Amino acid sequence: MRERQSIARERSLEPDRFTWHLTVSPADIDELDHVSNVVYLQWALEAARRHSDARGWDPAAYRRAGATWVVRRHEIDYLRAARVGDAVRVTTWVESWKRVSCVRRTELVHPGDGGVLVRVATTWAFVAFEGGRPTGVPAALVASF
Repeated sequence: MRERQSIARERSLEPDRFTWHLTVSPADIDELDHVSNVVYLQWALEAARRHSDARGWDPAAYRRAGATWVVRRHEIDYLRAARVGDAVRVTTWVESWKRVSCVRRTELVHPGDGGVLVRVATTWAFVAFEGGRPTGVPAALVASF
């Protein structure tokens, strides 16, 4: 019985995943005729913003909380190229929380064949607007994700 309760508890802690879809445009392409590495990073950041907005944490909510997220670190694995006209599925979730930070994962996939294009792990710090110092992540924010 204890084992079942533990499994149920772990399942309930599955992070909220957010997905959006895009199509590669000519502006996304670099001199090698595929999506620029910088564009993949921009998409990962855009996914984080969209996810936050969808969970009720838009810029106004962060202003009310007195703090917002800033990037501390990106780890990016570029696995496959995407080209003009390709569809891309971008999925993001918060993998782990600490007192003043979190790690967000983002995966960019070619939905046609399911091939992973890019994986991103971003460490975010929660920083007060006043003073610019790390501050505790509100429990209500964590609960939203």
